[in-house]
Amino acid sequence: MSDLSEKEKLRILIDHWIVHNQGHVDECREWLEKVGGLEEDAATAIGEAISGFNQAGTALGRALAAMGGPVEGHHH
Repeated sequence: MSDLSEKEKLRILIDHWIVHNQGHVDECREWLEKVGGLEEDAATAIGEAISGFNQAGTALGRALAAMGGPVEGHHH
């Protein structure tokens, strides 16, 4: 990554953050299904966390688009 510009480095990082964030959403959804019928308050809180992760993913997607999208050759 050393011969990349700061902007390219950030675009690669944002793309990584989006993918990483989606992993958290997927894992939370799995656990929400497991805990949903057992602990209503926990399920509600996990649902709120999923919503927050989704909002973050949307914001990161807008940031990446504003910077020109993913760097070619650096896709997940």
